[in-house]
Amino acid sequence: MKTGKGFFISFEGIEGTGKTTQARLLSDRLTGEGQDVIVTFEPGGTLIGSKIREILLLPDHTEMSAVTELLLYNADRAQHLTEKILPAINESKIIITDRFSDATVAYQGHARGLDMALIESLDRLATGGLRPDLTVLFDLDVEVGLARNRSANKTDRLELEDIEFHRRVRKGYLEIAKLQPERVCIVDASRPAADVHAKVWEIVKERLKANGA
Repeated sequence: MKTGKGFFISFEGIEGTGKTTQARLLSDRLTGEGQDVIVTFEPGGTLIGSKIREILLLPDHTEMSAVTELLLYNADRAQHLTEKILPAINESKIIITDRFSDATVAYQGHARGLDMALIESLDRLATGGLRPDLTVLFDLDVEVGLARNRSANKTDRLELEDIEFHRRVRKGYLEIAKLQPERVCIVDASRPAADVHAKVWEIVKERLKANGA
């Protein structure tokens, strides 16, 4: 199958849901089907973004304010969109990004408690209102996700937040899915990676078909 226009997919979820692995598996599957695929991520999917990522996620940057954090994520996203996502869409490619605007709503909105109107306003500035054609939300128990990351020796500033912070993130994501079911599909990330991929592939294949593949 081959799409005649760009198709934008975002992967979302709390820490430890396996988004990176699933992005690779989906990319390999789509490439095998003859698709032209780009896999990217936030924050840090560009050279400039990698510098922003370092500032955002270093564990010793404990004094960062919530508003500073919000602005940095939007700066990264604006560069990501300009440099990678929009060119790929214009070239009729499939884009898979590990996190996009929903992450900011979940983390800085629901978990940090920042004003949603402010978040929406900054997002319009950074993205021009662009939304993925499909968002896959990998849902997982918070304790399980954090334990997975610890076992993989993954630690950053956000992962060091208390358990209630991560529960608010998960709740925020589920609220987004509830409000936008036409775009956001929930996948149980507690299953083995192969089973999760099979479900993701089922969803993506159907959406691409509806998109004219």
